Amino acid sequence: MKFLDRAKIYIKAGDGGNGAASFRHEKYIEFGGPNGGDGGKGGDVIFRAVPNVNTLIDYRFQTKFVAQRGQNGMGKMRTGYSGEDLYLPVPTGTVILSENEEIEYADLNTDGMEYKAVRGGNGGWGNLHFKSPTNRAPRQANDGLPGEERTVVLRLKLIADIGLIGFPNAGKSTLLSTVTSARPKIANYPFTTLNPQLGVMYAHKREFVMVDLPGLIEGAHTGVGLGDRFLGHAERTKLILHVIDGTEEDWSARYKAIRHEMDSYGGKLLDKPEIVIINKIDAVDTDVLKDRMDAFKKSFGRKKKPQIVQISAAGHLGIEEMINTIEKQMLEFK
Repeated sequence: MKFLDRAKIYIKAGDGGNGAASFRHEKYIEFGGPNGGDGGKGGDVIFRAVPNVNTLIDYRFQTKFVAQRGQNGMGKMRTGYSGEDLYLPVPTGTVILSENEEIEYADLNTDGMEYKAVRGGNGGWGNLHFKSPTNRAPRQANDGLPGEERTVVLRLKLIADIGLIGFPNAGKSTLLSTVTSARPKIANYPFTTLNPQLGVMYAHKREFVMVDLPGLIEGAHTGVGLGDRFLGHAERTKLILHVIDGTEEDWSARYKAIRHEMDSYGGKLLDKPEIVIINKIDAVDTDVLKDRMDAFKKSFGRKKKPQIVQISAAGHLGIEEMINTIEKQMLEFK
């Protein structure tokens, strides 16, 4: 299934049914009087968060949704049926925004959570409501009110415990495939991951959902490369795994570049707990690896250093230590 994390759709609630203007017509009843019933209420449009769905692909081609109209009122004081509510299922984690994306209407971050986006119009009054001592045979009845309508933007922010970020070719996909059952595309060229990939990591009978975000590059917040829109999926994570390619000469420059893109994006990503993963250590000479690690640690100066773990995702080196470190960090959120 194709991944889609943003969609713009038009929604309209059902119009209310019209009231009826009718009179009693029964034998032996000379002055029957008005008996027109009210129109039914129009249906609402309601978004509902559903589990086990990780894409908005259903809203790619169908972009207009209209709830059922209320039934018109009828004689014999019969009220029309109300229109059925229209429920639109969306993945858990979907944010509903205004058309210009400046107003957040709802954040459906829990399974089963609902948001009534537009309300159906009320039904019109039948002529029975207009009967009075001075107007015993009213012929007027109200039309139903129109249902609310609006264009909204749906934006999906995946629900995950751990977010993998880093430059392209840092080995994030390999790491995901090593510690979970996910099978992302892995190749020796940049941007092999074009969409976020989810996997479940098991740590001593505990489960943590991990998401691999497409590689960032310097200038991503200005639209360079794949841009930074996938960082929205990191907003909900509890822990960031910052993966650095150990074969690169200047780890500090790579680290700061990604942190700058996170800062430019916002979303308080820099405030999240972080573990730095130095990957591909089996492809670097031991002395060179030590020198680079020393230089990397010195680059923080007096600032608090993040936890650093050295691994080789492809060679399965240091994986157990990394999982233990992640589990210890995640348990602090319980």
